[in-house]
Amino acid sequence: MMMMMMHTPLPVQHLSSSSSSLNISTKRTAGSGGEAKSIFTGSPKLVLTTFSNNRTRRRRKEGGGRARALAADRNNSVDKAVLQIERKQQQPRSIDTLRNEALGQLSSTTISTKGTELTGKKFAGFIAVPSQAQANSRSFIAEYCRNINHGSQAAFSFGGILLAASLVKIKNVLDTPSRTYVQGENTVGNEYDAWTKEEILEYYWGEHIHLGYYNDDDLAKGAGTLLGHKVKDFIEAKEDFVDEMFKFSKAEKSKVTSVLDVGCGIGGASRRLASVCVGSGAQVTGITLSQEQAKRANDLAKSQNIPNAKFEVMDALNMSFADNSFDLVWACESGEHMPDKKKYVEEMMRVLKPGGSLVLATWCQRETPPELTKVEKSQLQFLYDEWAHPYFISIQEYGRLVEACNPGAAVTLDDWTKQTIVSWRHSIWAGVYDPLPVFTRPKIWYKTLRDIICLERMQRAFKRKLMVYGMMRVVKK
Repeated sequence: MMMMMMHTPLPVQHLSSSSSSLNISTKRTAGSGGEAKSIFTGSPKLVLTTFSNNRTRRRRKEGGGRARALAADRNNSVDKAVLQIERKQQQPRSIDTLRNEALGQLSSTTISTKGTELTGKKFAGFIAVPSQAQANSRSFIAEYCRNINHGSQAAFSFGGILLAASLVKIKNVLDTPSRTYVQGENTVGNEYDAWTKEEILEYYWGEHIHLGYYNDDDLAKGAGTLLGHKVKDFIEAKEDFVDEMFKFSKAEKSKVTSVLDVGCGIGGASRRLASVCVGSGAQVTGITLSQEQAKRANDLAKSQNIPNAKFEVMDALNMSFADNSFDLVWACESGEHMPDKKKYVEEMMRVLKPGGSLVLATWCQRETPPELTKVEKSQLQFLYDEWAHPYFISIQEYGRLVEACNPGAAVTLDDWTKQTIVSWRHSIWAGVYDPLPVFTRPKIWYKTLRDIICLERMQRAFKRKLMVYGMMRVVKK
Protein backbone atom coordinates (compact mmCIF):
# COMPACT_ATOMS: atom_id res chain seq x y z
CA MET A 1 0.00 0.00 0.00
CA MET A 2 1.38 3.34 -1.01
CA MET A 3 0.91 6.49 0.99
CA MET A 4 0.86 9.74 -0.93
CA MET A 5 1.71 13.17 0.42
CA MET A 6 -0.32 16.05 -1.16
CA HIS A 7 1.11 19.57 -1.59
CA THR A 8 -0.61 22.78 -2.66
CA PRO A 9 0.90 24.29 -5.85
CA LEU A 10 2.60 27.67 -5.49
CA PRO A 11 1.38 30.63 -7.45
CA VAL A 12 3.00 31.03 -10.86
CA GLN A 13 4.20 34.55 -10.19
CA HIS A 14 6.25 33.33 -7.24
CA LEU A 15 7.84 30.66 -9.36
CA SER A 16 9.01 33.06 -11.97
CA SER A 17 10.57 35.43 -9.51
CA SER A 18 12.64 33.02 -7.51
CA SER A 19 13.56 29.44 -8.06
CA SER A 20 14.72 29.20 -4.49
CA SER A 21 11.12 29.31 -3.31
CA LEU A 22 10.47 26.02 -5.05
CA ASN A 23 9.82 23.29 -2.55
CA ILE A 24 10.95 19.94 -3.84
CA SER A 25 10.49 17.00 -1.64
CA THR A 26 11.69 13.56 -2.52
CA LYS A 27 10.72 10.70 -0.33
CA ARG A 28 11.01 6.96 -0.72
CA THR A 29 7.66 5.27 -0.35
CA ALA A 30 6.79 1.68 -0.44
CA GLY A 31 5.18 0.58 -3.67
CA SER A 32 4.26 -2.66 -5.17
CA GLY A 33 7.65 -2.90 -6.86
CA GLY A 34 9.64 -1.65 -3.93
CA GLU A 35 10.72 1.33 -6.01
CA ALA A 36 11.51 4.76 -4.67
CA LYS A 37 9.25 7.60 -6.02
CA SER A 38 9.83 11.32 -5.85
CA ILE A 39 7.08 13.78 -4.84
CA PHE A 40 7.64 17.30 -6.06
CA THR A 41 6.08 20.44 -4.73
CA GLY A 42 5.99 23.27 -7.24
CA SER A 43 5.58 23.94 -10.94
CA PRO A 44 5.81 20.73 -13.03
CA LYS A 45 7.98 22.52 -15.62
CA LEU A 46 10.38 23.79 -13.00
CA VAL A 47 10.42 20.47 -11.26
CA LEU A 48 11.34 18.60 -14.48
CA THR A 49 14.01 21.10 -15.32
CA THR A 50 15.53 20.91 -11.89
CA PHE A 51 15.35 17.13 -11.95
CA SER A 52 17.14 16.99 -15.30
CA ASN A 53 19.89 19.32 -14.12
CA ASN A 54 20.40 17.32 -10.96
CA ARG A 55 20.57 14.10 -12.92
CA THR A 56 23.19 15.55 -15.27
CA ARG A 57 25.31 16.80 -12.38
CA ARG A 58 24.95 13.46 -10.68
CA ARG A 59 26.01 11.57 -13.80
CA ARG A 60 28.98 13.88 -14.27
CA LYS A 61 29.93 13.39 -10.67
CA GLU A 62 29.49 9.65 -10.92
CA GLY A 63 31.43 9.55 -14.21
CA GLY A 64 34.32 11.50 -12.75
CA GLY A 65 34.37 9.22 -9.77
CA ARG A 66 34.48 6.14 -11.90
CA ALA A 67 37.39 7.57 -13.96
CA ARG A 68 39.25 8.42 -10.83
CA ALA A 69 38.55 4.97 -9.50
CA LEU A 70 39.78 3.34 -12.71
CA ALA A 71 42.94 5.48 -12.66
CA ALA A 72 43.51 4.58 -9.04
CA ASP A 73 43.02 0.90 -9.85
CA ARG A 74 45.52 1.16 -12.68
CA ASN A 75 48.03 2.90 -10.44
CA ASN A 76 47.53 0.27 -7.78
CA SER A 77 48.08 -2.50 -10.36
CA VAL A 78 51.32 -0.90 -11.59
CA ASP A 79 52.52 -0.41 -8.03
CA LYS A 80 51.77 -4.01 -7.26
CA ALA A 81 53.61 -5.20 -10.40
CA VAL A 82 56.64 -3.04 -9.63
CA LEU A 83 56.62 -4.26 -6.06
CA GLN A 84 56.47 -7.87 -7.25
CA ILE A 85 59.37 -7.29 -9.65
CA GLU A 86 61.42 -5.60 -6.94
CA ARG A 87 60.71 -8.40 -4.52
CA LYS A 88 61.58 -11.00 -7.17
CA GLN A 89 64.84 -9.25 -7.96
CA GLN A 90 65.73 -9.05 -4.29
CA GLN A 91 65.05 -12.72 -3.75
CA PRO A 92 68.15 -15.00 -4.07
CA ARG A 93 68.08 -17.53 -6.88
CA SER A 94 68.20 -21.27 -6.35
CA ILE A 95 71.46 -23.17 -6.36
CA ASP A 96 70.34 -25.27 -9.31
CA THR A 97 69.62 -22.15 -11.36
CA LEU A 98 73.11 -20.82 -10.62
CA ARG A 99 74.57 -24.14 -11.68
CA ASN A 100 72.69 -24.11 -14.96
CA GLU A 101 73.70 -20.52 -15.69
CA ALA A 102 77.34 -21.25 -14.80
CA LEU A 103 77.37 -24.05 -17.36
CA GLY A 104 75.96 -21.68 -19.97
CA GLN A 105 72.63 -23.51 -20.13
CA LEU A 106 69.45 -21.74 -21.12
CA SER A 107 67.23 -23.71 -18.79
CA SER A 108 67.12 -23.24 -15.05
CA THR A 109 65.15 -24.50 -12.12
CA THR A 110 63.73 -22.62 -9.16
CA ILE A 111 63.48 -24.06 -5.69
CA SER A 112 61.43 -22.52 -2.88
CA THR A 113 62.29 -23.47 0.67
CA LYS A 114 60.30 -22.22 3.64
CA GLY A 115 59.02 -19.22 1.71
CA THR A 116 62.50 -18.08 0.64
CA GLU A 117 63.31 -18.51 -3.05
CA LEU A 118 67.01 -19.03 -3.76
CA THR A 119 68.50 -19.24 -7.22
CA GLY A 120 72.05 -20.32 -7.99
CA LYS A 121 74.47 -22.28 -10.16
CA LYS A 122 76.16 -25.55 -9.43
CA PHE A 123 78.76 -27.64 -11.20
CA ALA A 124 79.29 -31.18 -9.99
CA GLY A 125 77.47 -30.24 -6.80
CA PHE A 126 79.60 -27.16 -6.14
CA ILE A 127 78.41 -23.56 -6.08
CA ALA A 128 79.95 -21.87 -9.09
CA VAL A 129 78.59 -18.30 -9.13
CA PRO A 130 76.52 -17.20 -6.11
CA SER A 131 74.21 -14.26 -6.72
CA GLN A 132 74.36 -11.00 -4.76
CA ALA A 133 71.14 -11.98 -3.05
CA GLN A 134 72.70 -15.27 -1.99
CA ALA A 135 75.70 -13.47 -0.61
CA ASN A 136 73.34 -11.33 1.48
CA SER A 137 71.05 -14.18 2.48
CA ARG A 138 71.32 -15.48 6.00
CA SER A 139 69.91 -18.82 4.95
CA PHE A 140 72.21 -19.28 1.95
CA ILE A 141 74.59 -21.71 3.64
CA ALA A 142 71.73 -23.74 5.00
CA GLU A 143 70.01 -23.69 1.61
CA TYR A 144 73.24 -24.71 -0.07
CA CYS A 145 73.74 -27.61 2.31
CA ARG A 146 70.18 -28.79 1.79
CA ASN A 147 70.36 -28.68 -2.01
CA ILE A 148 73.97 -29.77 -2.68
CA ASN A 149 74.41 -33.10 -4.45
CA HIS A 150 76.88 -34.67 -2.08
CA GLY A 151 77.17 -37.87 -4.09
CA SER A 152 78.04 -36.01 -7.27
CA GLN A 153 80.42 -33.74 -5.39
CA ALA A 154 82.22 -36.68 -3.83
CA ALA A 155 82.47 -38.48 -7.18
CA PHE A 156 83.98 -35.48 -8.94
CA SER A 157 86.34 -34.82 -6.03
CA PHE A 158 87.56 -38.40 -6.10
CA GLY A 159 87.89 -38.27 -9.87
CA GLY A 160 89.95 -35.10 -9.68
CA ILE A 161 92.23 -36.56 -7.03
CA LEU A 162 92.63 -39.75 -9.04
CA LEU A 163 93.46 -37.80 -12.21
CA ALA A 164 96.03 -35.65 -10.39
CA ALA A 165 97.62 -38.71 -8.84
CA SER A 166 97.74 -40.44 -12.23
CA LEU A 167 99.42 -37.44 -13.86
CA VAL A 168 102.00 -37.29 -11.07
CA LYS A 169 102.62 -41.03 -11.46
CA ILE A 170 103.03 -40.74 -15.23
CA LYS A 171 105.43 -37.82 -14.83
CA ASN A 172 107.48 -39.76 -12.30
CA VAL A 173 107.66 -42.74 -14.65
CA LEU A 174 108.71 -40.61 -17.61
CA ASP A 175 111.25 -38.76 -15.46
CA THR A 176 112.83 -42.06 -14.44
CA PRO A 177 115.40 -43.27 -17.02
CA SER A 178 114.67 -46.72 -18.42
CA ARG A 179 117.79 -47.69 -20.41
CA THR A 180 120.70 -47.17 -18.06
CA TYR A 181 124.12 -48.22 -19.24
CA VAL A 182 125.37 -51.35 -17.48
CA GLN A 183 129.06 -52.14 -17.69
CA GLY A 184 129.84 -55.56 -19.20
CA GLU A 185 126.31 -56.30 -20.44
CA ASN A 186 126.59 -54.86 -23.94
CA THR A 187 123.85 -52.41 -23.13
CA VAL A 188 124.57 -50.28 -26.19
CA GLY A 189 124.64 -53.24 -28.58
CA ASN A 190 121.39 -54.66 -27.20
CA GLU A 191 119.60 -51.32 -27.48
CA TYR A 192 120.70 -50.84 -31.07
CA ASP A 193 119.68 -54.41 -31.87
CA ALA A 194 116.16 -53.57 -30.66
CA TRP A 195 116.03 -50.27 -32.55
CA THR A 196 117.17 -51.95 -35.76
CA LYS A 197 114.57 -54.71 -35.52
CA GLU A 198 111.78 -52.19 -34.84
CA GLU A 199 112.74 -50.26 -38.00
CA ILE A 200 111.16 -47.09 -36.63
CA LEU A 201 114.51 -45.36 -36.15
CA GLU A 202 115.52 -46.15 -39.72
CA TYR A 203 112.12 -45.06 -41.06
CA TYR A 204 112.39 -41.55 -39.58
CA TRP A 205 116.17 -41.06 -39.39
CA GLY A 206 117.09 -42.91 -42.56
CA GLU A 207 120.41 -44.70 -42.91
CA HIS A 208 122.22 -42.06 -40.86
CA ILE A 209 121.73 -42.38 -37.11
CA HIS A 210 123.20 -38.97 -36.34
CA LEU A 211 122.13 -35.32 -36.44
CA GLY A 212 121.78 -33.24 -39.58
CA TYR A 213 123.55 -30.11 -40.78
CA TYR A 214 121.74 -26.81 -41.36
CA ASN A 215 123.56 -23.81 -42.82
CA ASP A 216 122.61 -20.19 -42.18
CA ASP A 217 120.27 -20.04 -45.21
CA ASP A 218 118.43 -23.16 -44.03
CA LEU A 219 117.99 -21.73 -40.56
CA ALA A 220 116.84 -18.34 -41.90
CA LYS A 221 114.07 -20.12 -43.81
CA GLY A 222 112.90 -21.94 -40.69
CA ALA A 223 114.35 -25.36 -41.49
CA GLY A 224 113.72 -27.94 -38.80
CA THR A 225 110.79 -26.09 -37.21
CA LEU A 226 107.18 -27.26 -37.05
CA LEU A 227 106.07 -25.07 -39.96
CA GLY A 228 109.39 -25.18 -41.78
CA HIS A 229 110.16 -28.87 -41.45
CA LYS A 230 109.92 -29.26 -45.24
CA VAL A 231 112.35 -26.42 -45.99
CA LYS A 232 115.02 -29.07 -45.72
CA ASP A 233 114.38 -32.79 -45.66
CA PHE A 234 115.44 -34.40 -42.40
CA ILE A 235 117.35 -37.23 -44.10
CA GLU A 236 118.89 -34.81 -46.60
CA ALA A 237 120.23 -32.79 -43.66
CA LYS A 238 122.05 -35.92 -42.45
CA GLU A 239 123.67 -36.50 -45.82
CA ASP A 240 124.79 -32.87 -45.79
CA PHE A 241 126.31 -33.47 -42.36
CA VAL A 242 128.51 -36.27 -43.76
CA ASP A 243 129.69 -34.02 -46.60
CA GLU A 244 130.46 -31.14 -44.21
CA MET A 245 132.23 -33.41 -41.76
CA PHE A 246 134.44 -34.76 -44.53
CA LYS A 247 135.33 -31.18 -45.52
CA PHE A 248 136.12 -30.43 -41.88
CA SER A 249 138.54 -33.39 -41.77
CA LYS A 250 140.78 -31.74 -44.40
CA ALA A 251 141.55 -35.21 -45.72
CA GLU A 252 142.83 -35.25 -49.28
CA LYS A 253 140.57 -37.49 -51.31
CA SER A 254 143.39 -38.67 -53.58
CA LYS A 255 145.50 -39.81 -50.63
CA VAL A 256 142.79 -41.73 -48.79
CA THR A 257 142.75 -45.43 -49.60
CA SER A 258 141.42 -46.84 -46.32
CA VAL A 259 138.77 -45.52 -43.95
CA LEU A 260 137.59 -46.80 -40.57
CA ASP A 261 134.16 -45.79 -39.33
CA VAL A 262 134.08 -46.32 -35.55
CA GLY A 263 130.51 -46.85 -34.37
CA CYS A 264 128.99 -47.05 -37.86
CA GLY A 265 125.35 -47.80 -37.03
CA ILE A 266 123.64 -49.24 -40.11
CA GLY A 267 126.40 -47.79 -42.28
CA GLY A 268 124.84 -44.66 -43.78
CA ALA A 269 127.95 -42.50 -43.40
CA SER A 270 130.28 -45.35 -44.45
CA ARG A 271 128.43 -45.95 -47.70
CA ARG A 272 128.33 -42.23 -48.50
CA LEU A 273 132.07 -41.98 -47.89
CA ALA A 274 132.64 -45.02 -50.11
CA SER A 275 130.44 -43.74 -52.92
CA VAL A 276 130.66 -39.94 -52.80
CA CYS A 277 133.21 -38.38 -50.47
CA VAL A 278 136.21 -40.67 -51.00
CA GLY A 279 134.94 -42.76 -53.87
CA SER A 280 135.37 -46.31 -55.06
CA GLY A 281 139.17 -46.02 -54.85
CA ALA A 282 139.08 -46.46 -51.08
CA GLN A 283 138.01 -49.33 -48.87
CA VAL A 284 135.65 -48.31 -46.06
CA THR A 285 135.21 -50.51 -42.98
CA GLY A 286 132.56 -49.92 -40.36
CA ILE A 287 132.43 -51.45 -36.88
CA THR A 288 129.61 -51.67 -34.35
CA LEU A 289 128.63 -53.57 -31.19
CA SER A 290 125.23 -54.47 -32.67
CA GLN A 291 124.82 -57.69 -34.61
CA GLU A 292 121.62 -56.42 -36.17
CA GLN A 293 123.23 -53.17 -37.29
CA ALA A 294 126.16 -54.93 -38.95
CA LYS A 295 123.80 -57.25 -40.80
CA ARG A 296 121.55 -54.41 -41.96
CA ALA A 297 124.55 -52.34 -43.05
CA ASN A 298 125.97 -55.13 -45.22
CA ASP A 299 122.54 -55.82 -46.75
CA LEU A 300 122.16 -52.14 -47.73
CA ALA A 301 125.69 -52.00 -49.18
CA LYS A 302 124.88 -55.01 -51.33
CA SER A 303 121.48 -53.69 -52.44
CA GLN A 304 123.02 -50.30 -53.29
CA ASN A 305 125.93 -51.92 -55.14
CA ILE A 306 128.67 -50.42 -52.97
CA PRO A 307 131.23 -53.24 -52.81
CA ASN A 308 133.96 -51.12 -51.20
CA ALA A 309 132.00 -50.81 -47.93
CA LYS A 310 131.93 -53.65 -45.39
CA PHE A 311 130.77 -53.95 -41.80
CA GLU A 312 131.58 -56.13 -38.79
CA VAL A 313 130.92 -56.45 -35.08
CA MET A 314 133.87 -55.20 -33.02
CA ASP A 315 134.55 -53.44 -29.74
CA ALA A 316 135.98 -49.96 -30.40
CA LEU A 317 137.93 -50.16 -27.15
CA ASN A 318 139.71 -53.35 -28.22
CA MET A 319 140.03 -53.33 -32.01
CA SER A 320 141.73 -56.22 -33.81
CA PHE A 321 143.29 -54.03 -36.49
CA ALA A 322 147.03 -53.60 -36.68
CA ASP A 323 148.71 -50.33 -35.78
CA ASN A 324 148.83 -47.64 -38.47
CA SER A 325 146.17 -49.32 -40.65
CA PHE A 326 143.96 -46.42 -41.87
CA ASP A 327 144.42 -43.13 -43.66
CA LEU A 328 141.24 -41.73 -42.18
CA VAL A 329 139.51 -42.64 -38.91
CA TRP A 330 135.92 -41.45 -38.77
CA ALA A 331 133.96 -41.28 -35.48
CA CYS A 332 130.47 -39.79 -35.77
CA GLU A 333 128.45 -39.76 -32.53
CA SER A 334 130.00 -42.89 -31.07
CA GLY A 335 132.06 -41.37 -28.24
CA GLU A 336 128.88 -40.77 -26.20
CA HIS A 337 128.50 -44.54 -25.67
CA MET A 338 132.12 -45.27 -24.73
CA PRO A 339 132.63 -46.15 -21.05
CA ASP A 340 136.33 -45.31 -21.30
CA LYS A 341 136.93 -42.13 -23.32
CA LYS A 342 140.70 -42.31 -22.89
CA LYS A 343 140.87 -45.86 -24.28
CA TYR A 344 138.53 -44.85 -27.08
CA VAL A 345 140.86 -42.04 -28.24
CA GLU A 346 143.98 -44.16 -27.79
CA GLU A 347 142.63 -47.00 -29.94
CA MET A 348 141.65 -44.67 -32.78
CA MET A 349 145.02 -42.96 -32.72
CA ARG A 350 146.75 -46.38 -32.65
CA VAL A 351 145.18 -47.64 -35.89
CA LEU A 352 145.59 -44.27 -37.63
CA LYS A 353 148.59 -43.96 -39.95
CA PRO A 354 151.11 -41.21 -39.22
CA GLY A 355 150.02 -38.16 -41.21
CA GLY A 356 146.51 -39.55 -41.35
CA SER A 357 143.47 -37.72 -40.06
CA LEU A 358 141.09 -38.48 -37.22
CA VAL A 359 137.78 -36.63 -37.41
CA LEU A 360 135.33 -36.84 -34.54
CA ALA A 361 131.79 -35.52 -34.01
CA THR A 362 130.20 -36.08 -30.62
CA TRP A 363 127.75 -34.80 -28.04
CA CYS A 364 129.67 -33.15 -25.23
CA GLN A 365 128.85 -31.57 -21.93
CA ARG A 366 130.16 -28.10 -21.28
CA GLU A 367 133.67 -27.49 -20.08
CA THR A 368 134.30 -27.01 -16.36
CA PRO A 369 134.98 -24.80 -14.44
CA PRO A 370 132.55 -23.40 -13.52
CA GLU A 371 131.48 -26.58 -11.84
CA LEU A 372 128.20 -28.20 -12.79
CA THR A 373 125.28 -27.24 -10.58
CA LYS A 374 123.08 -29.78 -8.84
CA VAL A 375 120.34 -29.16 -11.42
CA GLU A 376 122.77 -29.57 -14.32
CA LYS A 377 124.06 -32.83 -12.91
CA SER A 378 120.51 -34.12 -12.59
CA GLN A 379 119.70 -33.13 -16.16
CA LEU A 380 122.84 -34.80 -17.47
CA GLN A 381 122.17 -37.96 -15.48
CA PHE A 382 118.81 -38.37 -17.20
CA LEU A 383 120.46 -38.01 -20.61
CA TYR A 384 123.11 -40.55 -19.61
CA ASP A 385 120.66 -43.14 -18.37
CA GLU A 386 117.82 -42.84 -20.89
CA TRP A 387 119.92 -43.70 -23.96
CA ALA A 388 122.60 -45.95 -22.45
CA HIS A 389 125.33 -43.32 -22.17
CA PRO A 390 127.99 -43.95 -19.51
CA TYR A 391 128.89 -40.26 -19.33
CA PHE A 392 129.87 -37.25 -21.46
CA ILE A 393 133.00 -35.14 -21.47
CA SER A 394 133.80 -31.75 -22.98
CA ILE A 395 135.28 -31.35 -26.45
CA GLN A 396 138.28 -29.69 -24.79
CA GLU A 397 138.82 -32.89 -22.80
CA TYR A 398 138.86 -34.90 -26.04
CA GLY A 399 141.60 -32.59 -27.28
CA ARG A 400 143.61 -33.12 -24.10
CA LEU A 401 143.26 -36.90 -24.44
CA VAL A 402 144.65 -36.77 -28.00
CA GLU A 403 147.58 -34.62 -26.98
CA ALA A 404 148.34 -36.99 -24.12
CA CYS A 405 148.60 -40.06 -26.37
CA ASN A 406 150.23 -38.33 -29.36
CA PRO A 407 152.16 -35.29 -28.20
CA GLY A 408 152.67 -32.74 -30.93
CA ALA A 409 149.62 -33.84 -32.93
CA ALA A 410 147.77 -31.02 -34.67
CA VAL A 411 144.39 -30.71 -32.96
CA THR A 412 141.51 -28.46 -34.12
CA LEU A 413 138.30 -28.10 -32.10
CA ASP A 414 135.00 -26.57 -33.09
CA ASP A 415 131.42 -26.17 -31.86
CA TRP A 416 128.63 -27.13 -34.32
CA THR A 417 125.72 -26.67 -31.95
CA LYS A 418 124.21 -23.94 -34.12
CA GLN A 419 124.39 -26.11 -37.25
CA THR A 420 122.84 -29.19 -35.62
CA ILE A 421 120.52 -28.22 -32.77
CA VAL A 422 117.34 -28.04 -34.84
CA SER A 423 117.76 -31.74 -35.68
CA TRP A 424 116.35 -32.73 -32.30
CA ARG A 425 112.95 -31.20 -32.91
CA HIS A 426 113.10 -31.81 -36.65
CA SER A 427 113.00 -35.52 -35.90
CA ILE A 428 109.91 -34.98 -33.74
CA TRP A 429 108.11 -32.96 -36.43
CA ALA A 430 108.90 -35.69 -38.95
CA GLY A 431 106.89 -38.06 -36.76
CA VAL A 432 104.10 -35.54 -36.17
CA TYR A 433 103.51 -35.17 -39.91
CA ASP A 434 103.85 -38.89 -40.57
CA PRO A 435 102.61 -40.75 -37.46
CA LEU A 436 101.14 -43.83 -39.17
CA PRO A 437 104.16 -46.14 -38.68
CA VAL A 438 103.97 -45.58 -34.92
CA PHE A 439 100.17 -45.67 -34.59
CA THR A 440 99.94 -49.00 -36.37
CA ARG A 441 102.34 -50.61 -33.89
CA PRO A 442 100.96 -50.21 -30.34
CA LYS A 443 103.82 -52.21 -28.81
CA ILE A 444 106.27 -49.37 -29.42
CA TRP A 445 104.02 -46.46 -28.35
CA TYR A 446 105.52 -46.24 -24.88
CA LYS A 447 109.10 -46.46 -26.10
CA THR A 448 108.45 -43.88 -28.82
CA LEU A 449 106.92 -41.51 -26.26
CA ARG A 450 110.03 -41.85 -24.10
CA ASP A 451 112.27 -41.18 -27.11
CA ILE A 452 110.32 -38.03 -27.97
CA ILE A 453 110.73 -36.76 -24.41
CA CYS A 454 114.47 -37.48 -24.50
CA LEU A 455 114.82 -35.72 -27.88
CA GLU A 456 113.17 -32.63 -26.41
CA ARG A 457 115.37 -32.76 -23.32
CA MET A 458 118.43 -33.01 -25.52
CA GLN A 459 117.36 -29.96 -27.50
CA ARG A 460 116.87 -27.96 -24.31
CA ALA A 461 120.22 -29.06 -22.89
CA PHE A 462 121.99 -27.86 -26.03
CA LYS A 463 120.04 -24.62 -26.04
CA ARG A 464 121.02 -23.93 -22.42
CA LYS A 465 124.64 -24.69 -23.40
CA LEU A 466 124.79 -27.48 -20.90
CA MET A 467 125.55 -29.64 -23.95
CA VAL A 468 127.79 -28.79 -26.91
CA TYR A 469 128.07 -30.45 -30.30
CA GLY A 470 131.83 -30.93 -30.40
CA MET A 471 133.97 -31.35 -33.52
CA MET A 472 137.62 -32.40 -33.49
CA ARG A 473 140.17 -32.84 -36.26
CA VAL A 474 143.55 -34.45 -35.57
CA VAL A 475 146.55 -35.05 -37.81
CA LYS A 476 148.70 -37.80 -36.30
CA LYS A 477 152.32 -36.93 -35.79
